Amino acid sequence: MTQRIDHLKQQPELAAKLTALTLAVKKSGLPKPLLSLVEIRASQLNGCAFCLDMHVKDATIQGERPLRLHHIAIWRESTLFDERERAALAWTEALTQLGPDGVSDQTYNRASEQFSQEELVALTYMVMVINAWTRASIAFRSVPGSADALFGLGKAGLA
Repeated sequence: MTQRIDHLKQQPELAAKLTALTLAVKKSGLPKPLLSLVEIRASQLNGCAFCLDMHVKDATIQGERPLRLHHIAIWRESTLFDERERAALAWTEALTQLGPDGVSDQTYNRASEQFSQEELVALTYMVMVINAWTRASIAFRSVPGSADALFGLGKAGLA
């Protein structure tokens, strides 16, 4: 795959704003492992190889167990995720693949049972942010692994 455009270099101010929002969401109080699950699941659903590569590497560096990473795509059938993680994954899927009726009451109720209103807003913003990143990476064919050094992933020895 050949990258079409390096969107980070072509619009550094816009990339910096999205990066700032991403960092703000990550400081919102939600646990990093939960946010990693959201990033990975949205990247899977969107088919973003660049983002999936980056977020799996990052989760591994942060100590996420390999088997859980393999089970994210099948989280409904897996016993490796707790109810809070399941609610976050369901919320991620609902917001990433919006249907004609939006987000169901069932999905909202499940999420609101596991997260405070403040947390649910932060979770929603995390889903929004990763979906923004995946769309840019897909549109411009960002090459998986090409930004490892930029994001501190190059020394992980994970490739």
